[in-house]
Amino acid sequence: MTFSLKRVNAILLKDWKDLLKNSYILFTLAFPLIFAVMIGKLGLDGAFTTFPINFSLVISGCFVQAAMVAEEKEKNTLRGLLLSPASTLEVLIGKSALSAIITIIVIIASVFLSGYQPPSILIFSLNVLLCLIIYITVGTLLGLLSRTVMETTIIGMPVLMIFGTGSLLKGLVDNKIFSKIISFLPNEQFDEILLELSKNGGLKDVINNLLILVVWVVIMLLITFYTYGKRRFDK
Repeated sequence: MTFSLKRVNAILLKDWKDLLKNSYILFTLAFPLIFAVMIGKLGLDGAFTTFPINFSLVISGCFVQAAMVAEEKEKNTLRGLLLSPASTLEVLIGKSALSAIITIIVIIASVFLSGYQPPSILIFSLNVLLCLIIYITVGTLLGLLSRTVMETTIIGMPVLMIFGTGSLLKGLVDNKIFSKIISFLPNEQFDEILLELSKNGGLKDVINNLLILVVWVVIMLLITFYTYGKRRFDK
């Protein structure tokens, strides 16, 4: 079966129409922008300026994706999509495209509203792209494992806590093993890369962090494809 952009586009357009009818998702997208406005108005700097970007990835990339996949299940339309002629790659790209586009828009808006100035556009963009893939695959998994949109909020809360406030948790919990585990999370790598860049660091200074993100991308894609395959052929 050849890859078909027409099938991917059809899934994307369907998701777009569903999104316009979903006030829950539209309301959720406003949270990162609210934080960005607050940070911009207060003139905060340091880690505060990158928080809206990370939060955008978690909320838009992960939670919106999870909600859209779970909504398909709640409406009993996911089964038809799973059994359609569309390949696994076409379905996953089609179901992820809208979340990716929305997340990028929210990130750009957050950067503008917070006043953050990326030290290196190229490395910053690569950093965002890798994290975007990771969070969207996590969101897809949450959606596939949830029965309803509301359930994604419940099972997704630990993801929000760990990926969204990992640095805070690391500071509160005085445990070296826990801190070490937290330091390998995507959000921590994301922040470390931006921190190094703010110190006039270059690609060689963040290459290890980028490689860790690449490993996350590979692992999450493999898990997502496997989970999708199980859901596709479940009786």
